[in-house]
Formats: sequence, C-alpha cells, structure tokens
Amino acid sequence: MSLRPVDRTMRAVPTIEGAGVRLHRAFGFQEPDLMDPFLLFDDFRNDRPQDYAAGFPWHPHRGIETITYVLKGTVDHADSLGNAGSLGAGDVQWMTAGSGILHQEMPHGNTRGQMHGFQLWANLPGSLKMTAPRYQDIASGDIPEIIDDDGTQVRVIIGEFWGKRGPVDGIAANPQYLDVWVPAGVRKTFRIDTYRRAFAYVFEGAGLFTDASKPQGVLLEKEVMGQEVNIRDMSGDRTLIRFGTGDEVTVQAGPEGIRFLLISGAPIEEPIAWHGPIVMNTREELITAFSELRNGTFIRPAH
Repeated sequence: MSLRPVDRTMRAVPTIEGAGVRLHRAFGFQEPDLMDPFLLFDDFRNDRPQDYAAGFPWHPHRGIETITYVLKGTVDHADSLGNAGSLGAGDVQWMTAGSGILHQEMPHGNTRGQMHGFQLWANLPGSLKMTAPRYQDIASGDIPEIIDDDGTQVRVIIGEFWGKRGPVDGIAANPQYLDVWVPAGVRKTFRIDTYRRAFAYVFEGAGLFTDASKPQGVLLEKEVMGQEVNIRDMSGDRTLIRFGTGDEVTVQAGPEGIRFLLISGAPIEEPIAWHGPIVMNTREELITAFSELRNGTFIRPAH
C-alpha cells in the first residue's frame, strides 16, 4: 500500500453566480484539467436568504454532468424536458446534461434561513457528450451510512466503500463520492483506487492530511487524544486538498474532529473546450452549441 501525498492545497474563494448567489468556489474555469475528470466545485453556504434567494434561473448545459448535494434547506429544480422536483437535506441529484438541457435551480433556506449544499461538475468523454439527458434523484434515506468502531462515519453517495454501494450508478468517470466524519484525535486511512484522481474538501472542523511517515518539519504544538498533531498544517473549513498518486489517503482529525467530502474519478484526458455552462472537446463544437442556443435547436428531441 502507498499513501497518497498532498500535492496541492487551495482555499475556496468567494464568488457570485446565477442571479446573485454568494458562494465559495474551490476550483473551476482557470485550469480545466486541474482535477480531471472534475471541472468545477462550488460550496453554496449561507445563513442570509438575500445572499441566495435569487437562485440560478434558466440556463443551458451540454457535455457535462452536475452533482448537487444538499445539507441544509432545499433546492427546487425544473427543466426544459418537463422534469421538476425538490432536493431536501441529505438528498443528491446527479444530472447528465449530455446533448443539452435548459434548467433552473432555486434554493430555499430551512426554518432558520440556512442554506448549504455543494455542486460538482464532472466532464463527459467525447463519445458521451451528445448522449440523452437524464436525472438520478436520490433521497437521503437511500444513501448508505456506515459507522466504524472508532466513531468514523461515512455516507456512500457514489461508488463502493466498506462493503456498501452508493445509489448513483452508470457514471462515465466511475467516481467515488463520500461524505466523511472523523472524530477528534482519530487517525484514519481510506482506500482509493490508484487509477483515480482524488481530492478532499473540508467543511467542518480541521485535520491533517499527510503521509504519516513523513512529518511536515514544523514545530508540533499540541497533542490530540495522545497523538501528535501539527496544528499549523491542519486543513480547515473550505479547504480543498488534491492528492498525488497512491492507493490510500490518511487523515489525522483535529481537536474538534473533521468532516470532508472525499471524491475521486477516472481521468478522461481529452481536450477541453469550455465556455460558461457548456464543455466540449473542440472550439467548433462550442460554436455549434451556442449557435443552436440562438436558433432554438439546442434541445434534441427524445428518441
């Protein structure tokens, strides 16, 4: 077994999207192949309705898949094919935009006005970019949850983990998407197939992602549950950690524990031509897509 080293750490940056939604973007647009097969990751978290209520009105997508995971509040969605529904706390939606879809997503806070969720964009290979659109709407109760002997909790949204399989299937990147909680002071190792690119996104607490055999070389300031932890090097709220190659990831939870998404997928390694909500392989395909938007032929008839 080989532990994956941390090869890049990034803080999510404030961004405004849709009709004025304030969110934090961990990656997207600037380096299209940074997280191949994933293109963009947003953390939309707010306690003020005025910062999210305008939502994401009607907009197109082609050539990608979008994964929405809601923790607090609800997200109402509708599309040009007549689909409509609402995602509540703990629910997941995987939308394959494929050949093209127009849709909208309108967030609503819970009784305390809180709204929190994530959206991840996954690329499609050229052979599937013009596939028929589809949805996989998954209720929270259908997502397996595992509690290990040390108190570690994992929700298996996509892929296989610890003998459980997530309910989302048939995804081109063969991804794994886990929601992980590691209690204070616990050091935990997670298996990730070597062929997958992988990252973690911390959204509660803090911890140290590291090869335990390679200390960071900075003064150890504190012990947690009898284990040395480098407080200065801990990754905290809204931090994304990209891992290098290997087949395991190790995290040492800090004094408040740590909750993070652990996401991996098979790289596509194809050219990317990207403008706004449309991602194709060539500039010519982009031009065609936007031309079809203008002339009303963007949505393909169902077969």
